Amino acid sequence: MDRRDFLSSAAMLAAVSSTPAMGAAAAARTKRGGYMTSLKGPFLDLATPRGAREAWARLQGNTDMKSTKYGWYKGIVQGVRPGEAVRDLVGFTGFSCAKFLPLKGEDSGYQKVLREIGFYTDLKTGEILTEWRNPYMDEMVKVVPIANDPFNFAITDFFPPPPSYGGLNRATPPKIPLRLDFQRKNNVLHFFSHINLYYPSALQPSKWPRESGGPFVQVTENFLYQIDWRAMQNPKLTSVNYEGSWNRITPWLPWMLMGPTPGNCAYQCFMGTYDDINMIDRNVLDYTEKNFPKFMSAPDIYESPSLSSLENYAREQKPAPVGPEGPRRAPDPELPAWFKAMMQAGGAPK
Repeated sequence: MDRRDFLSSAAMLAAVSSTPAMGAAAAARTKRGGYMTSLKGPFLDLATPRGAREAWARLQGNTDMKSTKYGWYKGIVQGVRPGEAVRDLVGFTGFSCAKFLPLKGEDSGYQKVLREIGFYTDLKTGEILTEWRNPYMDEMVKVVPIANDPFNFAITDFFPPPPSYGGLNRATPPKIPLRLDFQRKNNVLHFFSHINLYYPSALQPSKWPRESGGPFVQVTENFLYQIDWRAMQNPKLTSVNYEGSWNRITPWLPWMLMGPTPGNCAYQCFMGTYDDINMIDRNVLDYTEKNFPKFMSAPDIYESPSLSSLENYAREQKPAPVGPEGPRRAPDPELPAWFKAMMQAGGAPK
């Protein structure tokens, strides 16, 4: 994601560990390595589906149903290519606005409605980029920010299905009680969630020869949360904030125009939440208010389907022109000088 709230999504919620929780009596007295590890507190027992639901809801929004919660993320995007070191390409920063609506249907819980915006930035100046020189292709390209509207999901006592991405991902897992991978050490609560996806791309090479890396999309997202256990067990708090990290492995960003070049991008970001939008970086807020004002607030209604940045790109952008030579790909990495010298000298030492 919060799905960084980014960075949070039904995707990451559906993919968290489903290890069965220990019994409440045993959990209440469990200690390991000198740490208190019980997930049963005076307000919530996080080892139960209902306790996990309420904990997750207070992290992802505000259960008072009136307030907006804001996620933030900031870090870098790296390029990973065979035959060379990983490269730092651009910075990445943004935020999300989320709130809850009453859940309708047979399950009790919350409908989360969210918008999120993410900008790519210059690594040296931090300036938000509208164009960028791709060092692999030595080509100036138009930068397309992430602008997901909406990214919605329901929080209930059961795992939600993974996102459909407009019908491209058709996995339908069975309905199972919610068990989340919470781990406690005294007053610090950790939570890990992740998702591994492989599904047909909305950017098929036949239509998007320069934007597409292939007919299928391979994406992994990892979220690490650090939470105050005492805040989670405070019944007066309808929202509990967190800090942590969000990492994403994804194909080359379509606006980079890498075509069939082997490799991928990796996002490495810090993330967290606030209950006040003014805690978000002021430069990011000012730029958003001027250029993407809709993303300053959460949606008012629950809409489906929710789309990721790749599906939105396919709907909102046009394929880049292809020259007579066909789709371009980045040239193979140049062998390091030390390696060339070693080979000229007869190869690696025996």
